[in-house]
Amino acid sequence: MMRKKKRPSVDQTDSSAALDGSKPKKGRTGGQRHSKSVQVVPDESVFVQLLREAGVTLKQDRASNEIAVDQVVFQKRLQQSLKKHPRYPGIIQEFITGLESHIEDPQHFRNGLLPCVPRLNDEDSNSVSYQESLMRLLLGIEMLQTPVINILFEKLPEFMFDGVGEDGLNVPRIIMNQLKWLDRVMDSTDLASKLMQLVSVASLEVQRDVITSIPEVLEDSQHGDIARELNSLLKENTQLTVPILDALSSLNLSPTLLAEVRGAVMTTLSAVQLEDLPVVVKFILHSISAPDAIEVVTELRKKLELELCLLPPVLQSSQSRPRIKGAASASNLPAVSSSQDSVSLVLDAIKSAVRFQKMISEAWLKAVENVEEIEDHKVIDLLVLFILHSTNANHSRRGAERVLKVKVRGALIQEALLQKTFRGHGQVMRGYFPSILALAQSLVRSTDSCVVPFGGHLYKQAFTTFDSYCQQEVVASLVTHVCSGLAAEVDVALELLCELVAQRPKEMALYAVFIKGILDYMDNLSPQQIRRLFQLLSGVAFGAEQQGAHIQDDMHIVIRKQLSSTVLKYKRIGIIGAVMVVGSMGARRNNPENTQGGTLPKETQRQVINLLELVRSCSEGSPEAAALYYDELAKLVLTGKLDPLIQAWIGKSVLEDFQEDFVVDLGPDISGAFPLPASVMYNLDEDESQGGIAVNLLPLVAQDLSHRADKRSQVNDGGKRQVSPLCLASFFRLLRLCEEVQHQGDLEEIDALLGCPLILTDMDVVDKLESLSKTERDFVCSLLFYTINWFREVVNAFCQLKDPEMKMKVVTRLQNITYLQSLLEKSLAVTPGFMPPLANFDCDGTELTAPAPSSAPAKKAKKDSAGKKRKARASKNSSADSSQLEEAIEAEETQQEPAEKEKERAGISLSAYRPFFRELDIEVLGVLECGLLSRTLLDTELHSRVREEVQLGPAELVFLLEDLWRKLDFSLAPAKKAPFLKAKADRTVGFSHLQQRSVREVANHCLQLLPTLSTHLENCHNHFQTVLSENQGVVDALGVDLREHQLMSSAYQLLLQVLLCMFSWSGFGQQEHRALLKSMLGVLASRLKEGEAELSMEQLVRHSCEYLLNFRGSVPSLSTALCLTQLLTVLARCAGGACQSAFREQTASLARGFLCQEWVSAGGEKDRGNKHNDTLHSLLCIYLTHVDDVLKAVEEIAGEGIPELVSAAKDASSRTWPTLNRQTFLVFYRTMMAELEKAVRKIPPGKQRDSTEVQSEKLLTWNLAVRDFHILINLVKVFDSRPVLTVCLKFGRLFLESFLKLGMPLLDFSFKKHKEDVQSLLKTFQLSTRQLHHMCGHSKIRQDTGLTNHVPALKKSLEQFVYRVKAMLTLNHCQEAFWLGNLKNRDLKGEEILSQRSTQGSEEEDEDEEEEQQPQEQSGDEESDSDSRKNGLNKEEEEEEVTDD
Repeated sequence: MMRKKKRPSVDQTDSSAALDGSKPKKGRTGGQRHSKSVQVVPDESVFVQLLREAGVTLKQDRASNEIAVDQVVFQKRLQQSLKKHPRYPGIIQEFITGLESHIEDPQHFRNGLLPCVPRLNDEDSNSVSYQESLMRLLLGIEMLQTPVINILFEKLPEFMFDGVGEDGLNVPRIIMNQLKWLDRVMDSTDLASKLMQLVSVASLEVQRDVITSIPEVLEDSQHGDIARELNSLLKENTQLTVPILDALSSLNLSPTLLAEVRGAVMTTLSAVQLEDLPVVVKFILHSISAPDAIEVVTELRKKLELELCLLPPVLQSSQSRPRIKGAASASNLPAVSSSQDSVSLVLDAIKSAVRFQKMISEAWLKAVENVEEIEDHKVIDLLVLFILHSTNANHSRRGAERVLKVKVRGALIQEALLQKTFRGHGQVMRGYFPSILALAQSLVRSTDSCVVPFGGHLYKQAFTTFDSYCQQEVVASLVTHVCSGLAAEVDVALELLCELVAQRPKEMALYAVFIKGILDYMDNLSPQQIRRLFQLLSGVAFGAEQQGAHIQDDMHIVIRKQLSSTVLKYKRIGIIGAVMVVGSMGARRNNPENTQGGTLPKETQRQVINLLELVRSCSEGSPEAAALYYDELAKLVLTGKLDPLIQAWIGKSVLEDFQEDFVVDLGPDISGAFPLPASVMYNLDEDESQGGIAVNLLPLVAQDLSHRADKRSQVNDGGKRQVSPLCLASFFRLLRLCEEVQHQGDLEEIDALLGCPLILTDMDVVDKLESLSKTERDFVCSLLFYTINWFREVVNAFCQLKDPEMKMKVVTRLQNITYLQSLLEKSLAVTPGFMPPLANFDCDGTELTAPAPSSAPAKKAKKDSAGKKRKARASKNSSADSSQLEEAIEAEETQQEPAEKEKERAGISLSAYRPFFRELDIEVLGVLECGLLSRTLLDTELHSRVREEVQLGPAELVFLLEDLWRKLDFSLAPAKKAPFLKAKADRTVGFSHLQQRSVREVANHCLQLLPTLSTHLENCHNHFQTVLSENQGVVDALGVDLREHQLMSSAYQLLLQVLLCMFSWSGFGQQEHRALLKSMLGVLASRLKEGEAELSMEQLVRHSCEYLLNFRGSVPSLSTALCLTQLLTVLARCAGGACQSAFREQTASLARGFLCQEWVSAGGEKDRGNKHNDTLHSLLCIYLTHVDDVLKAVEEIAGEGIPELVSAAKDASSRTWPTLNRQTFLVFYRTMMAELEKAVRKIPPGKQRDSTEVQSEKLLTWNLAVRDFHILINLVKVFDSRPVLTVCLKFGRLFLESFLKLGMPLLDFSFKKHKEDVQSLLKTFQLSTRQLHHMCGHSKIRQDTGLTNHVPALKKSLEQFVYRVKAMLTLNHCQEAFWLGNLKNRDLKGEEILSQRSTQGSEEEDEDEEEEQQPQEQSGDEESDSDSRKNGLNKEEEEEEVTDD
């Protein structure tokens, strides 16, 4: 096969370069003059004569040979001369001998390799001057080609180690150029053999030249053989990787051979030099075919270890530091740039491939998407996603964004990987900055709050890694987010800006003008966001170095303007802004200059004090503003960064004002007229009942009520400050913090406030509250709120005191709180529409509304009517006995009743009023460590009178644990996606103090609490073990204290929820927090085995799991059991992939044990309702996810548990699975269908190259799956309620689609070898598809849109199944086994559905298929058995599936 080849271009450049070196090329006239002065070769041999006759004159020295005729004419003349010569064919050998003797002279040989110079006459001056070299002209003559090639290969070793000569010629390279693009190669096989022999002995440089030339030298017929030899050479010598791959990419190879070569290249990938890596990657990506794309890219991704391309730390630091003089620094630079350039070239190769081949971009997305473990994700994943996003193709951009969001949402790609990527490849990633910025914007703007923080990490890394242009773009983008008005965006952007100001103040000061622009958009910001904004601006403007001093005046103007406003919203902005400015201006300085006792200049002190006085005077008229001022100032004092003089000034004014406003001396009588009689309550210092102090609460509340009533009609007394109980808790908090700072934590000056009484009213009034007026009821509720908030702030203040007597008082105050909360619940139940007084002032009070009263009775009536309608419709449409349907409907209704009854009994839940309670500090949780506290009371003669004991009761334990759980859920738990169209409450209300702490601080506090929590967990376990042993294992025995049981059960569950929240923290995935995780696991492990030596992470996890497994026998409820199971699952994840199988088996066994346990409340009722069903669903999902064989587990439940349920009484449960009853059947059914469909999606698709054993194994798995599916589908005949049908139609279609996509290719390849198994599988599956068809008909008859919505897609899949089976039979030459029959539409009971046309006499039935495959080997061919076909025809009405309605 001849192929047309172009003239060589390579030898033109090489030979022209050579001519430039020897200077013979000076135009046509120059060539003429030069030729006259050069001697012609005197040799008169046959070789010279024949050449001269043909038109070539050989020259001596450095002169080029001359050619007088066109080169085609020369070749024709020389060939004719040789053929017509008398000594032919012997003359050929003489000619070759003459050639050999001629080129013995190296200069003659060089002349023969260089282009000939045409001999020009004046009339030929316009002809082309370029001609081929003598050697190439001889190679074009067929009879001379082979011997000339032999001569060239013999001569080449002489010049192998010469390199580039003085004349600039690389002789080996020019020799190879002679062989390129020959019009015809006479013996291509021999030439290929010679080339490979030369490669085996040549130097490295020559080897590269030879290998690179191979595609241009050899015919296509030799490409396959030479590729195999190059492939084997590649494995032996990695130094030749680049030229071999260059050659292979230019060869014309068959797909099979290309795959083989690519596989060999892939195996050498890990051993390739870094500088060769780009070429290797480019070859692999450009040799991919569509069927293999995903597989090849996945393997390439696994082997591309860009982490190993990181620079050593010394080089990294030298790269990041400013350039310094010296040899050491200079010598590092080439290594730095080389490493980064190689990685950059690899990414360019990937970018080139994904840009021009859609299949490769899709394969990369799939490869990244298929990674399911966090430790399996690598730097290349993020880099590829940035590359895909940077391409112009929309599908790549959207795909990259989608995959990144999925991975971030699943916590598979975390900040640690992002840091590693930026830290190691920042220089490379600079080229993808637009994509990084766009992705960051998209993530921060996402409605899914789980992915928003990752967008913030992208911004932060881009700012800290890239140059000033990128920094400006990052700041501008963050400012845009802040001004967007969307809460999530604003929070993340402000948090990031604050972090950047703290970490990079000099760089951020350059962009202060950008940030100042946010002041124009403060109307859309919440108080917390405004605090962040002013913290940010004051840090830039008034920081220690004051780089952004040019915006100070603007900030002062804005703050004064807001403070002078009469609108509370704007005054709030002014107060927050002013306190933040005070924090920056009044911060303690390290280098004091011009100071008097403090660290600030005198002028700065004066400015700070003036600003504080201004804020105080502007907020006196509004209790809400004053309380906010105290709270904001308390936050500032808590930081401990204020200048001592400023701190002292604040503390002095606070102490005087508090005593004057809120504390009174306790006398025998309380004077004044109040709505309710006054009484001194909750005095813990009874020996000081006379002459002590009291908090003047009742008079202040009455005065505030009167003041608000008169506010509209009367003008305020001029200049008199209004004292409001609203400020009590806030003012006391500021007082306490000032005392702590001034006296190094000693609160002796104010400790009387812990035990002092309050002036309240007798709380017996709560029992007769219904008889009071609305004003009086509101007054009592307000009084209770103020009292509880006072006690909460008192507990905050004194919880850390070590004195036992003080600890007793703190615990007593907690008991007061829990008691008052029970009174408050009763009071609120009879005071509908009551609006509690504010307790958290850094939120917009207008957004806080009183919880709406319960509307359960109305809902109940509506539900009853709906139930009656459903029953009526069911009886109307059902033609057979529908008792099972009625039972299912009844079960659905009864699921709702217990929850509603509970709600009615419980009355008001205080969880809805949480924003109206003061926040507890995280230090309060230290009270959990208190055991039994006691003190001895003395009489007047110092004799022991009585011994008083106090300890945390179940109510106080639940109170503290609820608060701890909320704090951890807010701080450590991953962000949750907000429900669609649900009114969004401000999640941060009540967590203002917690937000001042970093997540790491909260996690450290958890570590301190963990031993105490473990003790309480063991106490709960012991309590329930004791109850069970006393009552012989009966939970609902007579005499069990229901209230105590309920509280202890709540405490048990809360303890497990707290532990689950702790260990679920995503921060443990980062390396810097692994030590903290080990410490926390060590606490749990030590509860089981004390004094162990240093344990590995795996051993710690194993011991912790063993410890927690001890609690499984005492869990009192299913929800507690679920918490324990989830906790073990989370702990197992901490161990990594080492012993996952053992942990999975352990978790599955635990979950199964809970599912096989009967759960009864202390009242004797079985757990039921929506909440119970959700818990059961979660537990069943964990069991089916962790069990070794999902298919066997599903078969066990569906094949054993459900038949037991069917045969049991109406209210009974399955004997094997007690949690399975008629109320929970739908939960089990939906979960099993979903997990079955998920399991079959994970079955690997069948491939033709699979071995027989692998095919058999996959076929067996599909047989099990289809059998399970058949069992589940058939259950519809017994449980035919609407929800069950919906589940069936939805997951039936999904299962069918998975079977078509993954199962049918397997059947295609397995049919010949395993025809009985395939036939059995299809017969079983056909029964299921027939039942699905009956469901479609039933749905249409019922005219239920909820069901019929699923029908079209399911019908389409059923139709595809028919034709796919026909295709399989055709592929295996068994199309005769396929035929169409008629099938009547039937309902779930098997009765025929008569259409409108059939009643008129023209019944129409749908056509479908019957794959009655019983092909027998008859006469060596696969044919369908005629008897079985006849048998199939007789049963067509029963065994056909309908595909067209």
